[in-house]
Amino acid sequence: MPKVTEGVCYIPGQDGFMPDAHAYVLGIPSSQDLSLIDAGFVGKGKYKIESILREGIELPAVKRIILTHTHLDHIGCLAEIRKELPWVEVWTHRLEADLLEQGDDRAVYGMKMFKTLCQLQPGLKPDSFKFKVDRKLDGGETLDLGGVAWEVLHIPGHSMGSIGLYHRSAKIMIPGDVAYADHAIGRFDLYGANPSDLKKSLIRLSELEVDTLLPGHNEIVKGLPNDYLAKTVRQWEAYLK
Repeated sequence: MPKVTEGVCYIPGQDGFMPDAHAYVLGIPSSQDLSLIDAGFVGKGKYKIESILREGIELPAVKRIILTHTHLDHIGCLAEIRKELPWVEVWTHRLEADLLEQGDDRAVYGMKMFKTLCQLQPGLKPDSFKFKVDRKLDGGETLDLGGVAWEVLHIPGHSMGSIGLYHRSAKIMIPGDVAYADHAIGRFDLYGANPSDLKKSLIRLSELEVDTLLPGHNEIVKGLPNDYLAKTVRQWEAYLK
């Protein structure tokens, strides 16, 4: 599990038949108050847990899982992880938390065709994503995660409840699937997505000082150029209407 900086470790996704989201472990280890950011695709829970253990982190130190959004590649192995860590809380944005609590999985699968395909995966049942969310985020909060302050940004567009986590002093951004390396962005044709909102979210991110970009997929980027996100907006703005 590579260390990005003090209080931030990185568990690379293991893509296979479907993409598996990266996960990040936030918090100073001695705080015993760590947060796992995103879970990953179905069947990847064991890998994520083993990655944490290999770092010498005791599982009881992990107190919560914060979902940047609830697409299947980010939430799919949540139940697997919670089976081994039954005490962990789940936090995500209110808009998608409410759907989970209602048993409405449209924000998980995105489209009916994808749902049909994914439910061929072992262990996925019709009610796999109906559960209580422990904390519903709105955006605007500043969270103390293991002794480090992270700002919550509501950045919809890829999904209605997408959030980013921003470490202002270290200039680190975890944008979920809103922005990636190589000026790529998250898709905007799934349930709850909105291209106009995605453009606004990208503009918002471009106004922040970001040196390290820790996206949900693909490469992490250190030494991000100052105009990187602004260029991303310009590259995609014709499609984000």
